[in-house]
Amino acid sequence: MKYILIILLIVVFTGLGSGFYIKPEDEATGNLLIGLSISLGFFILMPLFIYHRWKDKNVKDYMLTKENILKMQEYQNSKDKK
Repeated sequence: MKYILIILLIVVFTGLGSGFYIKPEDEATGNLLIGLSISLGFFILMPLFIYHRWKDKNVKDYMLTKENILKMQEYQNSKDKK
């Protein structure tokens, strides 16, 4: 998954670069390349990246629950005592 993300990121940046390079000569093709690169990055790369980063995480660890508030207070109190 990591290598797929890296390859897609390189493809997006290459498409953006070539789109901006071609745009002064052929504006329609340049805009098409820029638009496709942005769409690829937004609709394919970002969801894959978010899935890759969150697939083994527990969402409850990041939510502000009563237990987590107590843990934070205990940590802060132990830090203040030192």
